[in-house]
Amino acid sequence: MGSKKKRKEEKRKLKKALAQKQLVKKEKEKDRGKNLLTILVILVFTFAAFSPSLNNGYVNWDDDKNFAENEHITTLTKDNFWKNTKLIFTTDVIGGYNPLTIWTFLLEHKIFGLDKPFYWHLNNILLHLVCTFFVFWIGLRLGLGYLGAVFLALLFGVHPMRVESVAWVTERKDVLYGSFYLAALFYYIKGKQDGFKKKYIAIIAICFILSLFSKIQAVILPISMILVDYYLSKEKIFKIKQILTKAPYLLASFAFGVYGILMLKDEGSTEQVYSGISRIFIGAYTLIVYYVKAIIPYELSPLYPYPSSLDWRFPVSSISFIITGGLLFYAYKKKKHVLFFGLGFFIANVILLLQIFGAGQGFLADRFTYISYIGLFFLMAFGIEHIIKKKASLKPIVLGLSGLVIFIYSYMTFQQNKIWKDSGTLWTHVLKYYDHSTLPWGNRANFYRDNGMTAQALHDYSQVIRLNPKASEPYNSRARLYFNFSQRDSLLKALFNYNKAIELKQDVEYIVNRGATYAKLGDLNKALENLNQAEQIDPTFSNIYLNKSVIYNNLNDPQNALVNINKYINLKQYNADMWYEKGRLHYILGQPQEGLKACNRAISIRQDKGVYYFERAKINYSLKNIAQAKADMQNSARLGYQGDANIRNTILNSN
Repeated sequence: MGSKKKRKEEKRKLKKALAQKQLVKKEKEKDRGKNLLTILVILVFTFAAFSPSLNNGYVNWDDDKNFAENEHITTLTKDNFWKNTKLIFTTDVIGGYNPLTIWTFLLEHKIFGLDKPFYWHLNNILLHLVCTFFVFWIGLRLGLGYLGAVFLALLFGVHPMRVESVAWVTERKDVLYGSFYLAALFYYIKGKQDGFKKKYIAIIAICFILSLFSKIQAVILPISMILVDYYLSKEKIFKIKQILTKAPYLLASFAFGVYGILMLKDEGSTEQVYSGISRIFIGAYTLIVYYVKAIIPYELSPLYPYPSSLDWRFPVSSISFIITGGLLFYAYKKKKHVLFFGLGFFIANVILLLQIFGAGQGFLADRFTYISYIGLFFLMAFGIEHIIKKKASLKPIVLGLSGLVIFIYSYMTFQQNKIWKDSGTLWTHVLKYYDHSTLPWGNRANFYRDNGMTAQALHDYSQVIRLNPKASEPYNSRARLYFNFSQRDSLLKALFNYNKAIELKQDVEYIVNRGATYAKLGDLNKALENLNQAEQIDPTFSNIYLNKSVIYNNLNDPQNALVNINKYINLKQYNADMWYEKGRLHYILGQPQEGLKACNRAISIRQDKGVYYFERAKINYSLKNIAQAKADMQNSARLGYQGDANIRNTILNSN
């Protein structure tokens, strides 16, 4: 009897346990559905905040060097995609090794082309949304409640300090490395809590490597992992066991870090504007500015020029290191795990970017806070939750103020995206704050020049010269503007400015440009004298041979023109116009077979130039390839190039 009663009791308990388990499962599913809906709303809200960037174009601040004028991108054909991919992964760009980022530009160029910036900006926004997605789930995994995780994700998503990383196509590296970095960190936390399955380990390793190939700042991921270990286990930080388990990641970080620094030095990016203790003062000042801008993002600018001298604020800022170090020490000793983790995450991910060690030039750059601010945002989110838990009556006020902050940030972000519309709006914005700096004047002048706004360009170049009369490049740039006019007075002004530039710096480009000016003035001997001088200085400067070929053409000397075209092609083999010119010269010199090969090469690079087909039609006709000649002439007309009517009719009417 007792045994039967006992079995009955066990069944009842089992039934209750199963019901409880089912209830927990339903609650988890309910929470998961709620969280998924929430993150979807957050992502839509974030997308809206950045939507103005979809109307933006490119800017003349590294967009040109990274993709618009990067030969590994612009020379793309259907035959050299993998060859260019190899080149991208084995060379640096502007002294930085971010091959995966550059490769995404190659991919976009292949799919969309350079003339559709909408898609390039869209991809930046989508990658930022990926980062925001992982920040939300990381917040939940690290113990934030629902409201805390929402606030954390919104802060990360719409904070105005994000704009530079998202609206600037070149900064694809931030959102790309950030996506892989945060994915790796999320799966690391998930593995710590749920057990490290093989797939988690594989995902972490792959994401870490991809992050490293996207941007060198990913080297900090192992330190972030160690901080997670400390936060979740509540044990001592930097235990031997922790470090040993991170050994593969630390070794990879070390290798990429050393390689990246060597590249920076090769390009001169680590040039010390200041040195020694001055750089420590700069780092301390930068740290204070980053702390303040996390809460009050004031006077945001794409460029913050180095000061000409360090005033009292810089040495006084050293207190920021003392206070930060003191807070970390206090948090560690008193086991304030949230404070230590949040502040430690921020410092670990920003320390190499404070300009103390000269890792590139980016004084006060907004983009350097992209990942590091997660630490400070985590502290803010935790603080809000803590206040609400301690005093429930304050919940409406706290939530109302938090919502107001998010609204203000999102509005600022929406507006800040608009300054990246083009180079004109960008540098005009910078000049509002830094009209004493030559860089924004010079870059805006370049924008005006490229868009035919000559008077405005001349004004801005003159401003650069006023601010720094010993700089050679503004004279060269101003001369190029005058060179574009045919009037003798303008050409003489160009010559004066080129002479001034060369007086300040014996630069091969300036000498070539002066040679071209002499040619335009009709003094071909003086022009050749300058070009020969330039060739002695730097025989790898391709424009020397382009200009010499033009002069020899004017002198009716196709043989020497061809010699120089060949020299040009040896340096730049993907210039379709030069292959066309080579074909034309071979034809003139009675070498149609060589001319045909050259025209074939030109057309293999670019299929949209009717003049190439017209020239090849002439050559094919001379070789009795009548069918091919007719087809080429038809293609020429289809592309809008008519050429000599007699030649066209002769070929089209031939049998």
